[in-house]
Amino acid sequence: MSHDPHGRPEPVLHLENVTRVHGQGAAQVHALRGVDLKVHPGEFVAVMGPSGSGKSTLLTLAGGLDSPTEGQVLVEGVALGGLSRKRLAQVRRRSIGYVFQDYNLIPALTAAENISLPRELDGLSSRAARREALAALEELGILELADRFPDDMSGGQQQRVAIARALIGDRRLVLADEPTGALDSTTGEAVLAVLRARCDAGAAAMMVTHEARHAAWADRVVFLRDGRMVDESVSQDAASLLVAAAANSKQVDE
Repeated sequence: MSHDPHGRPEPVLHLENVTRVHGQGAAQVHALRGVDLKVHPGEFVAVMGPSGSGKSTLLTLAGGLDSPTEGQVLVEGVALGGLSRKRLAQVRRRSIGYVFQDYNLIPALTAAENISLPRELDGLSSRAARREALAALEELGILELADRFPDDMSGGQQQRVAIARALIGDRRLVLADEPTGALDSTTGEAVLAVLRARCDAGAAAMMVTHEARHAAWADRVVFLRDGRMVDESVSQDAASLLVAAAANSKQVDE
């Protein structure tokens, strides 16, 4: 593992002065403006902000699903913008686990097949990939869903399968867009505990959330507004996060 000059491990994710502009002319929208953000091994970062502040854009850029208009995105020291499409797809499969808001499960595949697919695409045998998939399902307490198809699952069950898919293998970076949105509070807390445990084991995670009590699981909370990073706080508890969010909103409005 490489280190910076101060002895700290190099970040798993580094967004370096990232700007993303959609459209042209009068229809131009600045989704992100000059965002600088590092997420280190073992760190869980929550991203909060009002609707339209750039939270989801931040995640899609971090996951290599879109490219910045300016700046660069590095995952484990590799600049995603300089990669061929094939190499970028490999990095996304091997290094990045992505939990989408709409699950993105393949209807014709069972839960175990959905989860093991990225590993099989990387050349792992189907038997070994299924073994890893079952372990991921067990970690999330849904082993009984292994041979069930998405249409035979509730929204909450599909969400947990999608999270298991993001965690399979040795993913160093986990990106989650409102991962507890379809879950009841007890199941949501259990999922956050799994993400927290992954970070404690050395992975890095970044989660978009609008819930202060969920952000309280993180080490650090980043606030976005109008595409800019306007504040970041060390997470302590949900109450202090709500105070910080309120103060941040007032400060930016003035």
